[in-house]
Amino acid sequence: MQSSDRRKTINPSAYLALLGALTAIFWNKKPFELYVRSMLKDHSELLTPLNFSATKREVSGQLVDLLRANEGRYLDLSLALMLDIADMETFPNLASQVDNRLLETKATAAVAELKRWTVKQREVIAEHEAHAGRIAEDAKKAQYSRAFSQAHEDLKQRFLLMHGAADVHQRGNDFEYFINELFALYDLEPRASYSLAHEQIDGAFAFNTDHYVLEAKWWKERIGRPLLDVFRANIERKAKNTLGLYVSMSGFTSDALAVYSYSTPFLTMDGPDFMAVLDQRIRLDELILRKKRHASETGHCFLPVAEILSP
Repeated sequence: MQSSDRRKTINPSAYLALLGALTAIFWNKKPFELYVRSMLKDHSELLTPLNFSATKREVSGQLVDLLRANEGRYLDLSLALMLDIADMETFPNLASQVDNRLLETKATAAVAELKRWTVKQREVIAEHEAHAGRIAEDAKKAQYSRAFSQAHEDLKQRFLLMHGAADVHQRGNDFEYFINELFALYDLEPRASYSLAHEQIDGAFAFNTDHYVLEAKWWKERIGRPLLDVFRANIERKAKNTLGLYVSMSGFTSDALAVYSYSTPFLTMDGPDFMAVLDQRIRLDELILRKKRHASETGHCFLPVAEILSP
């Protein structure tokens, strides 16, 4: 720590440690950029000059230079960055890389060096820790929100690619994986397809206190009553609190919906439902909740997402 006109400042070595740690904790540029943008969400004037097409080290260097040159203005932000990174114990982006052990070792060492300097900065940190902590907490919320949105966009692009797939059998398999990833994004504990005696289950998931079995079809034709009857029978053989979700990208025939318009043990989803979720016009858990409430109140298995979203 250095003093100038009684103003506490950050040791230049702490900035160097921040540069090293910020460069080491990510391997891919996308999560690195996501993190930086989240931490700087209230400082567009810092984001504007950063060239994210450059290397992570170059971008980190640009940022640290800006923070140092304007320390009086960005002291709390600098401390928020240092404290947030110094508290990191795991590095998810590094863990997925081929050389993950080496990368994680380097990141751990860089974070430890930064932490060593944050300890030395006790006095300046003590005066700003509360504000810096709020900055870091707000940034984490923003980062989660950005990551959540990016995950939707990635899944949406996969979803659109599946529409043009020539191999319909492969598309069916891909669709099951897609559903699992989407449901996992909402912490619905999805389970991949599995087999029981005389029965193949496309998947299962949990929502609130209920367990759901899942049937998913991406056919050219609409799903008719005979298949829904089989699905109902499969559900009724399960435990008492088991419900069903039947997914048909092409929708359902009018006679099938008519039969299950007064009493149903399952909900239904179609293509427009998925697009509304992927476009983030409605959350998946909110959509399922609204469909279940509709089924409980009316006995109808089908509730179009357009009806939910209409004013």
